[in-house]
Amino acid sequence: MKLTSIFAQSCVLPGRYAMGLALAAGLLLTGCFDGGDSGSGDQINEQLFPADGKLSATIRRTDGGVPHITASNLSSAAFGHGYAQAQDNVCLLAEAFVKARSERSKYFGAGPKDINIISDFSYKAQGIHSGAGQQFEELTPETRALVEGFTEGYNRYVVETDPADLPAQCRNAEWVKEITPADLIAYYRIVGQYASGALFATGAVFGAVPPHMSPAPTPADGVATTDELKNLQKQVVATAEKQSRADRNFLNTGLASNAWAIGKTMTEQGRGALMSNPHFPFTGHRRLYEVQMTVPGYLNVHGAGLLGTAIPLINFNENLGWSHTNSASRRFTWYELTLKEGDALTYIKDGEERPVTSETFQIEVAMPGVPEPVVLEREFYFSEYGPMLALHEGENPLPAWGDPSPVSQAPVAYTYRDANADSSDLLDTWLKMSRASNLDEFQSVFEECGTTLWVNVTYADDQGNAFFIDSSSVPNLSDKSIALINFKRQASPEYAELFNAGVTLLDGSTSEDDWIEGSCNGLVPYEHKPKLVRTDWVQNSNSSHWATNPDEFLTGYSPLFGPEKAELNPRTRLGLKMLQNPMEPGMPDAPLPAGQDGKFNAKELLGVVWNNRALYAEQFLPELRQRCTAIGASPVAGLDLTAWCDALHSWDGLYNIDSVGAHVFRVFMANYRTQFATDLTVDFRPDDPVGTPSTPSEVGAGTEQDTMLQALAAGVAILEAQGIQPTAELGSLQYYRPSGGAKPGTDEVAVFLTDPIPWHGGNGDVDGAFNDIQAMDAAEGAVAEDTRFPIIASTTIDNTAGLSDGSNGVDGWMVLRGTTWHFGLEFTDNGPEAYGLMSYSQSTDPMSPYFVDQSIQYSNKEPRKLFFTEEDIAANVLPQGEVTVSQ
Repeated sequence: MKLTSIFAQSCVLPGRYAMGLALAAGLLLTGCFDGGDSGSGDQINEQLFPADGKLSATIRRTDGGVPHITASNLSSAAFGHGYAQAQDNVCLLAEAFVKARSERSKYFGAGPKDINIISDFSYKAQGIHSGAGQQFEELTPETRALVEGFTEGYNRYVVETDPADLPAQCRNAEWVKEITPADLIAYYRIVGQYASGALFATGAVFGAVPPHMSPAPTPADGVATTDELKNLQKQVVATAEKQSRADRNFLNTGLASNAWAIGKTMTEQGRGALMSNPHFPFTGHRRLYEVQMTVPGYLNVHGAGLLGTAIPLINFNENLGWSHTNSASRRFTWYELTLKEGDALTYIKDGEERPVTSETFQIEVAMPGVPEPVVLEREFYFSEYGPMLALHEGENPLPAWGDPSPVSQAPVAYTYRDANADSSDLLDTWLKMSRASNLDEFQSVFEECGTTLWVNVTYADDQGNAFFIDSSSVPNLSDKSIALINFKRQASPEYAELFNAGVTLLDGSTSEDDWIEGSCNGLVPYEHKPKLVRTDWVQNSNSSHWATNPDEFLTGYSPLFGPEKAELNPRTRLGLKMLQNPMEPGMPDAPLPAGQDGKFNAKELLGVVWNNRALYAEQFLPELRQRCTAIGASPVAGLDLTAWCDALHSWDGLYNIDSVGAHVFRVFMANYRTQFATDLTVDFRPDDPVGTPSTPSEVGAGTEQDTMLQALAAGVAILEAQGIQPTAELGSLQYYRPSGGAKPGTDEVAVFLTDPIPWHGGNGDVDGAFNDIQAMDAAEGAVAEDTRFPIIASTTIDNTAGLSDGSNGVDGWMVLRGTTWHFGLEFTDNGPEAYGLMSYSQSTDPMSPYFVDQSIQYSNKEPRKLFFTEEDIAANVLPQGEVTVSQ
């Protein structure tokens, strides 16, 4: 079946449909498409495709604008899902497809410091869109049904909506247009590479050229070289080099999460329960979208997925549920190639010569004052593993292409292989997970090489099982290769530093460091993945697998899965502390994690997120208070800390909106955490991963030389400079305030779209808070994450956990990342019962009633029931009624 066939044979839609469908609680959508080959000869699989080629889905919206989609086949359910997502987030989706097609430069111009040119060329070199076209023919019927259905649903909304009625940030934009299945798959390929190839698409791939060659793009034949083009060429090279220097910590992808699975021995009804708490950006393509999809007799799942995914990704059905956390594993390997002397385009492997191949790509760039986009081209280079890399910039550079290796003195070059370069089974894995009814069926998805790309799975079911697996895509290396990696980490500080930054550097001169293809095409198979089944609990908060449950440590796995017997991050430590002590509040005013009975239910699991405890408050606040008392009114670093210490004495130790003193402790921790290595006297111990490291030094305690008091004084000086009082409530300083309304590539300026909404939670890294929320600095780009949409962002002050300096109309801590889709779930005798929220709400359209409705609920800690049964859905459909749309 050809990529365009579903459009060539699609129904012609007469006229425009009535506006206001975004507010409809329920609607019947119908469309036509070519059902094509369902994988069983000429016979249509009617669970996947409509026999008559007509797509039809019923969408009913309940509280929060959550769409519950019912259809008689999978492609129709995806059709409804694509339509609903477009209603709520059409601008974001359209920009994602522009990115996936390498067309940002065409529509938005070269971008700030020509970053769009680098992005467009890099994704072309990585085969994002071209690979999607090749991949389409290889899709399973199930994935094809999802891709085609979602594509047609999105297109249906775009076709029937007047461009003038779109949200301001894409109103009348020519780039909001129909897409092909290849566009959608290309976007999935970017999603799949968030923690691998996408990390290199900002400079490392673009800058990789042989010796004495410039990475600057050149005008295509017939395009005149102007002064503007010459300046562009210089700027794009400078930007690529700067980005290559900056992007060197590949373990920090900006994504995090907490997830608990509770087994039957620790739930109120003796079945399983789940707490899901992803920490994702509040802006851009990595927003999550909640939906329920039902195909009677085939699929019934409620959950949330990244925008554009045709099936939700963090889900529950009648029998089981799961959440994801960003894995500590590695999804790529770098290779050092030994070049042939005098020939930078030939490398030696196993004693044989192998070519560095090349391919020329073109992009279109909108230039000021030029009526048509200018065509630029660049030649990119590839090894057998993948694109070549430029790694010779930065504090710890590797040799430039053709320079000698510091070890062998032979000329070298660098390349990489990406475990998620082919995401063809992206949707298949989640569909199979969603259709599973018990633990055996769920595990079989991964036994058959299913992968969740860059995340772990934490699972619970109605039989009381709690299951964890690092099901991410990890390269399968030989024992010899792993032994050599471990040796190099011990023998070479430079290699260890590179490895600790997330890079596994292998020897490209021998096939011994090649991945073992095996049954899973080069990925670690199920039997060698870290996993654990318990009846009490398993958890993950982005530390590695090894302390999933300290009663049963997981060790002996490939180092590419992450460190073992290593220090845990503070969220993991606090989560373990609450699970090990479910009837201890941590702070006097905090609720018990599991209530008076010591066993969890759905609302209590949601309350674990909302209790706003912080590890470092529980660990250091009592000691800091003692030292405040000891110092009294004596100055520290010239400051009288009395009023600030009074705030700490009265603080409840929590990060609630009405907490007074939380902001003082935060700036203290932002400075004190930099002193952990020298001031804490009890080092990390693998036999006590929750309690260590700990114990501040007593040297100078309670005096002006006290390290803790000096850290407090440093933070207080900044608060005073910003005019912030010690008696301020956290909610007056910490807030969510969406901004935008401006089109990419124009002179339009972003504006605030709401008043500030007070926000509870703390910074997971700095405060040690479980309910992790974070500000974003404008230095990261005053654009929505992964997009080119202008937003208003903070310019933050160092060592404050993101406190704004007051510029750009921003003060305090403006939250742009953290707790997003979160819920507590318990399986009961009557089926699944769940409560939660989408913190930033469902829609990015400021005119939608679902723009900040759940944000206000989050601020007020008002849980929303996640409706699942037909009875609950029918009883709670929003009052706008049902709207029917037909051919």
